[in-house]
Amino acid sequence: MQTRVQWMGPGQMSFVANADSGHALVMDGSAEIGGHNLGARPMEMLLMGLGGCASIDVVMILQKSRQAIQQCVVDIQAERAETDPKVFTKIHLHFMVSGNALDPKRVAHAISLSAEKYCSASVMLGKTAEITHDFTVVDES
Repeated sequence: MQTRVQWMGPGQMSFVANADSGHALVMDGSAEIGGHNLGARPMEMLLMGLGGCASIDVVMILQKSRQAIQQCVVDIQAERAETDPKVFTKIHLHFMVSGNALDPKRVAHAISLSAEKYCSASVMLGKTAEITHDFTVVDES
């Protein structure tokens, strides 16, 4: 896996990232450092990646266990260290999973498997941050 990140030039803190998959996205710094709010901040991207990684796991595990999942949303709250490097110190993921007659025990198990075994982003970020999870199941039957 590789990616390329290219600075967009003088007078800004915008960067375009190109991935092996052929997709590109814009990142930008805050106004305080010369950014123009053209894209997400790099540290926000880390949290988005964590949410995507964990959500893919949870959806796949629930589908494999024949749960009638219809929607999976994860809200993430994070705290960072006050001094450089301002690593994440606490991250909380709240999953909202909806479907028909979902078994809350299976949802909890799927989230646990993702956090402890499958989600590379979670395991990696867990080296510096305390990561916690909870969930809400919404029955749509």
